[in-house]
Amino acid sequence: MTVRDIALNDGTTIPQLGFGVFQIDPAETQAAVEKALEVGYRHIDTAKIYGNEEGVGAALEATGLADEVFVTTKLWNDDQGHESTLRAFDASMGRLGLDVLDLYLIHWPTPEKDRFVDTWKALEQLKADGRVRSVGVSNFRVQDLQRLADEGLTTPSVNQVELHPALTQDVLRAFHSEHGIVTEAWSPLAQGAVLSEPAVVEIAEAHDATPGQVVLAWQLALENVVFPKSVTPERIAENFGATEVQLSDDELQRISAINRDERTGPDPSEFN
Repeated sequence: MTVRDIALNDGTTIPQLGFGVFQIDPAETQAAVEKALEVGYRHIDTAKIYGNEEGVGAALEATGLADEVFVTTKLWNDDQGHESTLRAFDASMGRLGLDVLDLYLIHWPTPEKDRFVDTWKALEQLKADGRVRSVGVSNFRVQDLQRLADEGLTTPSVNQVELHPALTQDVLRAFHSEHGIVTEAWSPLAQGAVLSEPAVVEIAEAHDATPGQVVLAWQLALENVVFPKSVTPERIAENFGATEVQLSDDELQRISAINRDERTGPDPSEFN
């Protein structure tokens, strides 16, 4: 099974299918990441707020694969601001045990706090200093991305947002495409809520695949970067098998038609 690399706007690349560790208990993180690496994943997505950066770092050290794995972590909201961002980055790197990070993201725009512009300038500094290869954002709305552009700042490499068949984010994805921003999808299966959709079930049966594999294959066909999470070895391997599922245009459209602009997580306009 082969995972595609997606080109970023700064000349680097990112594996399209990764392994997410959101809501994985810190005590279980090392084992889960080691299993993912054994299966073949080479992209791990974590964040300070997940509380499991140490587990990711321990897995990288134990497997000796740190140089082969694309690692993302994220700045938490309380750490926004120029100098506090730099301090938070150092702390995350210590927990991960890395010298250079592949991708660093602002976790939320927190519009009421209005600190993400200064925070973004700190990320630009980290990139200029060679401490991180790529910088991006998470949960940013069109107006937040436009604000960075209006300030004359660099364009984020990625925007990681909630995205699944019940929330297809068409307007935001179109903005990303127009501006060379790669779309990353969190909660790619809507925490399982879309797996019983009739269209998903029927398509899965037609491909002798699981509903989860079908939804992930839909994500991959849309050119999204996606990172399902699980602590179950069988499910970790099953999700990786989504790379083998090829959907027709009609099947892709049937899955996209499920959209009802339904979130499983917070609304970025209100989450501060």
